[in-house]
Amino acid sequence: MRKILVGMSTCGMSAGAKDTYAELEGLLPEDSQDELTITGCIGMCFREPLVEIREGQTRTIYGDVDPKRAAEIFETHIVGGQEIPEYVIYKTEKDEAVSGSELSFLADQERIVLRNCGLINPESIEDYESRGGYQATRKSIEELAPEEIVEEMKTSGIRGRGGAGFPTGLKWSFAAGYSGEAKYIVCNADEGDPGAFMDRSILEGDPHAVLEGMIICARAIGGTHGYIYCRAEYPLAIHRLQLAIEAARARGYLGENIMGSDFVFDITIKQGAGAFVCGEETALFASIEGERGMPRIRPPFPAESGVFGQPTNNNNVETYANVPWIINNGGQAYRSYGTEKSPGTKVFALAGKIAKGGLAEVPMGMTIEKILFGIGGGIKDGREFKAVQMGGPSGGCIPASLKHTPVDFENIPKTGAIMGSGGMVVMDDTTCMVDMARFFLAFTQEESCGKCTFCRIGTLRMLEILERITRGEGQLEDIDALTELGGRIKEASLCGLGQTAPNPVLSTIRYYMDEFTAHIVDHSCPAGNCPALVDFVIKAENCTGCSICAKVCPVEAISGVLKQPFIIDTEACVQCGKCLTSCNFDAIFKVGKKVAAK
Repeated sequence: MRKILVGMSTCGMSAGAKDTYAELEGLLPEDSQDELTITGCIGMCFREPLVEIREGQTRTIYGDVDPKRAAEIFETHIVGGQEIPEYVIYKTEKDEAVSGSELSFLADQERIVLRNCGLINPESIEDYESRGGYQATRKSIEELAPEEIVEEMKTSGIRGRGGAGFPTGLKWSFAAGYSGEAKYIVCNADEGDPGAFMDRSILEGDPHAVLEGMIICARAIGGTHGYIYCRAEYPLAIHRLQLAIEAARARGYLGENIMGSDFVFDITIKQGAGAFVCGEETALFASIEGERGMPRIRPPFPAESGVFGQPTNNNNVETYANVPWIINNGGQAYRSYGTEKSPGTKVFALAGKIAKGGLAEVPMGMTIEKILFGIGGGIKDGREFKAVQMGGPSGGCIPASLKHTPVDFENIPKTGAIMGSGGMVVMDDTTCMVDMARFFLAFTQEESCGKCTFCRIGTLRMLEILERITRGEGQLEDIDALTELGGRIKEASLCGLGQTAPNPVLSTIRYYMDEFTAHIVDHSCPAGNCPALVDFVIKAENCTGCSICAKVCPVEAISGVLKQPFIIDTEACVQCGKCLTSCNFDAIFKVGKKVAAK
């Protein structure tokens, strides 16, 4: 029997996978021996919708499958038995890749966390079990003592994948050492970094792996109940988590007397309202308790007093998803990947001006260049690589000159950025780095809970300075003010949000002082991105006089005669960019302009 799988994670459905699935469902006869099912994201978001035809040990994956292409694949491959080579993006035989236009995307990856994503139906516990699911749970109950589980985690050397990079085994040992009326296992699924979608894809593609990791953690440290704190903006992830929890209870993996033992543990989903500060664990705990999400002073630390004042262990989605693999294969096997001080693999979300946007899981220590160019296919439209933002709003911009930097917990901080949870926002030569710093600071300033004066007011003052600079109204002393404010905010803020909020600004000043100088001294934006420092012009020799640009202009700043070159009144233009995106003849350009100093 053949299996026909359609990628139905958020990325797939946003690309039209529901229509693709409906087309195949309508074409498949009721008495067909073929099985049509869904799967999660394999990481190649840039080629969605994906359709895989699985015959024995042969997997053939087709990309960009709209309903029309789906019908063609059905008639030619499913009915006729012949592949359509020009549509095939990846093919394996006996688990070995043999052909396809996207071989390079997966060639350098090592998939531990994403081992099941794109291979199983995430809504089927049977599919998860068929790939060894819950065997690690059974081993943890029947073969290992709780302290042996903790030691195996220490042996693996895995460090928290949520950003801080604290050794997971050591963290578990702290929580194991405290007792209380209850002990909580918390999974942080409050993924809030712009450009990050690792946790969402794991939850949508392999939710049972996360549940199993939490169950094993509970067994190791004496946990009595678990909470998955997931932002409400992830409805599909929450839906599949709920299905997985219900199925695990029915199978006896959650609840009373798990697998016939005296082990009792269950999990509740807590939906967050999207506050970025709730990514900080003590703010997250407050939200679980029904309070406003604001960070708490430490000590006491969560291992002693966390949720409801009880001992608590908190890890993120990716960390828990690693746990079953580590228990099944051993901590030393996990250490065979990555570097000595940063063992294992890491999942990265490739976003921005990257040719192949999606998910990639690679051994720690791979260079930025190999991730972005070897796996991500380089910069979109062949433009020049300028920088990559790592660590989200809490991270920093790493310039192209440092593209040979290994990506691990030791080397990335030396650049002024942080590893973060794994988002990589790629920028090309059209990106204004001053404006990019302003964007990320605006995000963290908006998301500040307001508890700390330096975070609440300091980030606002920094944002006001950056906004002046992008308007061409900055002064050279603004650089010193930004640097001093950034240092004070990092030192005086209570939680990680405030302590890292200045990073994008400070790293940009460090590497792109020339762009700050251009904005301040020359009153111009070299990248042509800051609206106050840019004029839109029409190149007469390219303009056909079609009038589309004039029709979309909201302020009627464009005029002309049909079939003759049009012109833009730069005084009336509000730099909205609608004319630029609507022109089909490359006739409209952005040019830098100087503004008078104020």
